[in-house]
Amino acid sequence: MSDVRDTLFRYLTLLQLIPRSPGRIATPVLLEKLRERGFRVDARSLQRDLRDKLALHFPLLCDDSHKPFRWYFDRQFQSHLPALDLPSALTLVLAEEHLKGLLPPVVVDQLSPQFADAHRVLDDLSDNGLSQWTQRVRALPNGKALLPASIDNAVWQCVAQALLENRALEVCYLSRSRESHKTLILHPQGLVSRYSVTYVVATVGDYDDIRQFALHRIRHATISQRPWRASPGFDLDAYIADGAFGYRQTPDDVELVANVAPHVAWLLSETPLSNEQHLEPLAHGDWQRLTATLPDDQQTLWWLKGMGASVEVVKPDTWREEIRDDARRILARASCRTSRALDAVAEEESSL
Repeated sequence: MSDVRDTLFRYLTLLQLIPRSPGRIATPVLLEKLRERGFRVDARSLQRDLRDKLALHFPLLCDDSHKPFRWYFDRQFQSHLPALDLPSALTLVLAEEHLKGLLPPVVVDQLSPQFADAHRVLDDLSDNGLSQWTQRVRALPNGKALLPASIDNAVWQCVAQALLENRALEVCYLSRSRESHKTLILHPQGLVSRYSVTYVVATVGDYDDIRQFALHRIRHATISQRPWRASPGFDLDAYIADGAFGYRQTPDDVELVANVAPHVAWLLSETPLSNEQHLEPLAHGDWQRLTATLPDDQQTLWWLKGMGASVEVVKPDTWREEIRDDARRILARASCRTSRALDAVAEEESSL
């Protein structure tokens, strides 16, 4: 059965590769493209496929005026071949693993038929080299990846419709700061998936400022009868580039100066924090001095805090003090717990 499917998909791939007139494709080029797609075939077998199989059932023509022969379809031929060839199936299977951590579950579920078809194609072509790729390749997130927030299917459909049709939304939204539900009229301007959370970028009511609304906190959504309001000049890419999702503390960049442990210096030498970064060995020991120009955002500060004792921040002073204050609070809590534990032991001993 696997050989039959291999042959079938080889025929389909061939038909997708051959252009309509006036286009032409030479036999050696077809052979190379088939091999790139994982099909084990020689020149003689390819010639048989073209002349004895496909040309009998399709308007397939051969320009044999000079070698190598070149193949093409009649100009009037309209192809309705399946779009899912082997490379497409491989791409979908690998994309599925990556997208599960980025897109809302409801979106991944809507793509499940295409993912299932892709898996079937690869599973049934066990002799094809590309079909083994998914067993040998994995994509892992950088750091701890949280599971995507759960989004109501009806909410997702409504938001998607509003974005596609330029419609306003009436939503019941859970405010994290106030821990209460509010009814809002949103004018969606874009949608951004950031790690495990998807955000609607929108204006509210008659206001012009752009705000972000976590999709999973929308409890209910309907298309509003109010007309949608555009935001003149708004560009989603520029909005992101300006640090809207980086939790900027100020619009300016800062110069980070820090002493870093050897393993952190090695990490940053391979994957820099920014394009403007410099590492210089310190006079004593194996630590290095890091200097980098960065956005003044919370993300960088969180990264530095995650490095713990492996990074000593020298500048900016605000970051240094915040990290130091965090360390003091951690020590204070630990000391308080230790004190309570000692008191409990002492009380237990006194009762004996």
